[in-house]
Amino acid sequence: MKTVYTCFCTDVIHEGHLNILREARKYGRVVVGALSDEALVRYNRFSTLPLAERVRLYASLDGVDEVIVQNDMLYDEVIATLKPDFVLHGDNWREGAEAALRENVLAALKRYGGELIEVPYTRSEETRKIDRALLERLSMPEYRRKRLRQLVKMCPIVKALEVHSGLTGLIAEKTVVEREGKLDQFDAMWVSSLCDSTAKGKPDIELVDMSSRLRTIDDVMEVTTKPIILDGDTGGLTEHFVYNVRTLERMGVSAVIIEDKTGLKKNSLFGTEVEQTQDSVENFCQKIAAGKRAQLTGDFMIIARVESLILERGMEDALTRAFAYAKAGADGIMIHSRKKTPDEILEFCDKFRAENKDTPIVVVPTSFNSVTEEELATHGVNIVIYANQLTRSAFPAMQSTAIEILKHHRAKEADEHLMPFGDIIRLIDEL
Repeated sequence: MKTVYTCFCTDVIHEGHLNILREARKYGRVVVGALSDEALVRYNRFSTLPLAERVRLYASLDGVDEVIVQNDMLYDEVIATLKPDFVLHGDNWREGAEAALRENVLAALKRYGGELIEVPYTRSEETRKIDRALLERLSMPEYRRKRLRQLVKMCPIVKALEVHSGLTGLIAEKTVVEREGKLDQFDAMWVSSLCDSTAKGKPDIELVDMSSRLRTIDDVMEVTTKPIILDGDTGGLTEHFVYNVRTLERMGVSAVIIEDKTGLKKNSLFGTEVEQTQDSVENFCQKIAAGKRAQLTGDFMIIARVESLILERGMEDALTRAFAYAKAGADGIMIHSRKKTPDEILEFCDKFRAENKDTPIVVVPTSFNSVTEEELATHGVNIVIYANQLTRSAFPAMQSTAIEILKHHRAKEADEHLMPFGDIIRLIDEL
């Protein structure tokens, strides 16, 4: 009997999947691949079911003879091992980023004469309802909150993009690119104090209070499923911080990053150009410990941001603080620098990792932006945050459009630089 292979990455079976199995059964013995968690987060979205449960779910379906695990979004390994006579897939991957996966399958099958069979993708009200229900489930706090910890364990490096509205959240959620035959996307979202304040036309001095920040988070959460890391500035008074931890945890935020400074907040990129006061190690450790005691679950992360390099206090001060903060219970250490090269950041990471192998390291390569994610990962970095690029790219584009309209007293000249509104609307899911 000939072998037919198809790969599933779903938590919920609907008529489209059953149709795939019915078609596959016509050609022979059906083997279903269950895409691993690591491949799933690169290719599609997080699963609400563990891999073992997905395997059991697929094995229980009529027409399935065997279930195997596919460890990579590319099919090379599984096709080389299984050598199926046919690979069966919906025809929805002919265009867009997924076309790279289709080309990979065709090339792998061509090596020995296998055949790709494509069936019309099932689009119906029932499948749309199931997809919407799955997205709602993924956005629930109990699923979203723990996702950052899971990603740190699964991914060589976690990529977070700055968002400051529902629309920028959708950009972070849905942007997928093809690179070297594979698909890639952002893993998490960073709600920046600087960008949230800037979007409201306010200075970055903690003038925008936590109630307003929470409304921004709520806007983002309503339309996305990826984990959120919040820029918590200094964390404020310890007595206030513990309440904010509870609130963020209840909402489903995955982590808050607080910096070891006191007094009126000034943006770190000003460095020593403005007066900035660093908190004492003892006080900041007490704040971290109080926040950890306030947590109700083990999912939420409090990440300590070390400002010693920004304030030119030296490497030893930065390391002393980082080790103390980790000992006080910090779930991660963020190290920051204003230098144009990553040298001092990489030196810090190497020295920190020599003594602490496990505590996640977070970096924000804004000024030292030539360093690659791969290079950071080799020095022990776990999370990279692109902290303000969407805001910085949007402002000049909007200002240029405003200038064009003023200059020409009409919008025609600006049009060639504008995205059709229909492309924007397609980002937004209808109920």
